[in-house]
Amino acid sequence: MNRGCAPLRDDTTAVREEPATTLSEVSDAWLVGRARELNAVGQHSDPAGQRSTIREADNLLAEAQRRGEPRIVAQLLRHCASMRLATPGLVDSADPLLDELLIHSRRHGLDVLQADARALRGRRALLGGSEDIALTEIAHGLAMLDEELVPDRTLGRRSWERLLATALIDIGLVLTQLGVYEMADEVMARAHQRIRESGGPHEIAVHMINRCRMLLGWGLRLERIGQDEEAAARFATASAIAVAVEGPWRESLFPRVSDRPAAEQMPVLGAAHALAQPHAEHIDRLEVLRTLDRAIHPREKIIVAIALSRCLTRADQGERAVQVLSETRAELDADTSEPTLRISLAREYAHLTDLDSADVHEALREYALELETELWTMRQARLSTLVTRLENSRLSHKHDAITRQALQDPLTGLSNRRALDDRLEALLNEPDADPLAVALVDLDGFKGVNDRCSHAEGDDVLRTVAVTLRDTLRTDDFVARYGGDEFVVLLPGATLGAAEAALQRAVEAVDRLPAELIHGVTLSIGVVAMRPQESAAQVLARADAAMYQAKRGGGNRVAALAGGAIPPPDQPAEDHSVWIPPDAL
Repeated sequence: MNRGCAPLRDDTTAVREEPATTLSEVSDAWLVGRARELNAVGQHSDPAGQRSTIREADNLLAEAQRRGEPRIVAQLLRHCASMRLATPGLVDSADPLLDELLIHSRRHGLDVLQADARALRGRRALLGGSEDIALTEIAHGLAMLDEELVPDRTLGRRSWERLLATALIDIGLVLTQLGVYEMADEVMARAHQRIRESGGPHEIAVHMINRCRMLLGWGLRLERIGQDEEAAARFATASAIAVAVEGPWRESLFPRVSDRPAAEQMPVLGAAHALAQPHAEHIDRLEVLRTLDRAIHPREKIIVAIALSRCLTRADQGERAVQVLSETRAELDADTSEPTLRISLAREYAHLTDLDSADVHEALREYALELETELWTMRQARLSTLVTRLENSRLSHKHDAITRQALQDPLTGLSNRRALDDRLEALLNEPDADPLAVALVDLDGFKGVNDRCSHAEGDDVLRTVAVTLRDTLRTDDFVARYGGDEFVVLLPGATLGAAEAALQRAVEAVDRLPAELIHGVTLSIGVVAMRPQESAAQVLARADAAMYQAKRGGGNRVAALAGGAIPPPDQPAEDHSVWIPPDAL
């Protein structure tokens, strides 16, 4: 069953009611689409609505984890963590999800989602007041996205491009919060390129709103060091974006009233027009945006308050302007997530309260300017720190890539024979490695693929099987290409029965693959339990014997041997005491 994810309309902030359909009946694509919708709705809902959307998203995640498709699980983890980061009182609960997303995406080679995990961890660090950790996380994320990444064929190019754009936007948002606007602008430009090619209306609207937000923060920062013309240029660009976003906004997933413009419903867009041209005509709109009956992020509160105060001042309502700024400062007194904008808010408040003071000293103004200049210098130092850490992350990433290549099979991306030997020896020397199951996997009918089709098709089958094995088994299980069409799986902590059940799931997963991907190939797997004092060669010999038993049973199955080795066909038992493995390709 495949149901669409229609956007919410007519000022609906609650999650729409779903037909009585169990999650087990919906497609993977529906799970991801619904999570995207819940994320968009939840971040613009009142607290009760936010928690309701999170509960539903958690149910979607549980269903995705039950199915076990790694890319779907990763996307659901990302949405569930992101929603918590935007919900007051639930930020801490995002930590285990972010840790799981990082480990899961690393294990399954999902580089884009791994970089996004870094970005979200950076946002989490800022919410906790730790700029230094945020800088490190963003450096890691940017380094991962530096290279020309190969699109994930399983996801499809368009979906993969959307994920890449999302990761870049998340990185850009953290850079904006850090006040590193130049780099944020470059990252946002990269995101724009991807969205323009593959994004839908919602992705385009999100990107334009985030870029508008970044430009407003940048302009307010430039004002503080006296660069008013450059600040005005940023405000003008933000206002132009606020006009252009109206089209995609009407088709986005955001909760909205369909007959009202986006600038009357999204605080940052209304503020963009007011900051570009402060005027009394914006006052009513900003007053409404300031008191929306839903959660508003601190950065939006600050930007709207500053924009409103300027419009009130132009309308000779100075006292009301001071009141707006004072209320906003009091409301955000304990919030530390927007240090740069908080200073802009304090500056605006000080500037307005000075209007009624007859004893303002020029020396005090000069002192304030000197402080701002020093803060700007500190910002430059922060940028330099980020650049240095980015270079270190790039070098580390390249070093890790070279190390991985030495221990990686170039065709399948799995560990190679050398890595297998190292891992197996390490497990044999670990006193707490027991129980340990060892499996040998052989492809049934693989030679026929090379004969009937081509070696290129055969390579594609090997890659498909490799991905399926890695994705089906546990995080702690170790999968290596042993040579030719043979693979070895190490299952630490698994009893023989548990290992047999896990490997049977892998056999069934390969058997269910589309014919055009697998060309009729199935798996024969032999699995044994490691014995005390047994050598690596001995346990592999027994696994090989078990695999031959699976072959004799017709293939497409798992054979688990708890007893001694069974010699392969056409080989005398006495000659099987010394087993010579196949050469690795």
